[in-house]
Amino acid sequence: MRRDRASDIIIKLQGKNLDFHTETFLLEIPSSNINNMEPENDTQISEFILLGLPVEQELQPFFFGLFLSMYLISIFGNLLIILATITDSHLHTPMYFFLSNLSFCDMLSITTTVPKMLMNMQKQRKVISYGGCLTQMSFFLFFSGFNDFLLAVMAYDRFMAICHPLHYTAIMNPQLCILLVMVCWILSALHSLLHSLMMLRLSFCSPLEIPNFFCDLNLMIQLACSDFFLNYIVMYSGAVVLGGGPLAWILFSYSKIVSSICVISSAQGKYKAFSTCASHLSVVSLFYGTCIGVYLSPTASHSSHSNAAASVMYTMVIPMLNPFIYSLRNKDIKEALKIFLMGNP
Repeated sequence: MRRDRASDIIIKLQGKNLDFHTETFLLEIPSSNINNMEPENDTQISEFILLGLPVEQELQPFFFGLFLSMYLISIFGNLLIILATITDSHLHTPMYFFLSNLSFCDMLSITTTVPKMLMNMQKQRKVISYGGCLTQMSFFLFFSGFNDFLLAVMAYDRFMAICHPLHYTAIMNPQLCILLVMVCWILSALHSLLHSLMMLRLSFCSPLEIPNFFCDLNLMIQLACSDFFLNYIVMYSGAVVLGGGPLAWILFSYSKIVSSICVISSAQGKYKAFSTCASHLSVVSLFYGTCIGVYLSPTASHSSHSNAAASVMYTMVIPMLNPFIYSLRNKDIKEALKIFLMGNP
């Protein structure tokens, strides 16, 4: 109100062509009123609102118990895989070394999103701080990227084992395996850091409601009131290069693997060769199939709760299923788990 009155007085004084400058009059206005004339800064936000899953209020306890069970099963199952590969000397091979890293990544990935969702469901409070949202987004991108790269590395390991069995031990030595995993971690960290820095340049406008149970990169960009075209360019370019690159390598590796399996004369040899790839193929199909269905489907709505329901697949279901996929069809893993749990060699 004071700002409007001051503006009216200035206009009237200018219209009368008075001898003194309007700047002199402005000096007589209290500094507090001048400060009030400055526009509000939209970037000074403190929190986002996670709308969560489209679950009825009376069904909240059921889904809370369901998601908590899925989280605990995922943590316990992946932890068993890691302990089994560490304690059993027969599993000290490149394939199981990569598998233990995949399990470790799944544990951290699901911990990035699910505990916060469970806390919001329990307290009926859907707020997450601005810093917490950026942190959650960064770690989720980091672990998702590592999962993507590691699946390509595991495909390379199967390619060398089946297509070049005589040179497998010499090529896939421990030094190379450690180097490949370190490269996966570094590339994932750089990818996550790039998107985090790009998000810091955006300003946001109310309402700051994210129609999901975690801070998804695409949904956060859509909330920006500043120019986010460059963010979209970086996001889709990264998806093509860092997502399509590993997928293309996986498809190439398995095309060579299939060609090598077809050359094997005995049916038993073909089955044994294919069985070593079945678990990895299942995980690859789940991971890429779900991501493509959520982000690239023509019917996917990134501003609706349907996307949040679909996100449950790759944030909770896949990390929970991976230990079962690798253990149920793998005799070595089952024997190692039996020894670890029962203590009978």
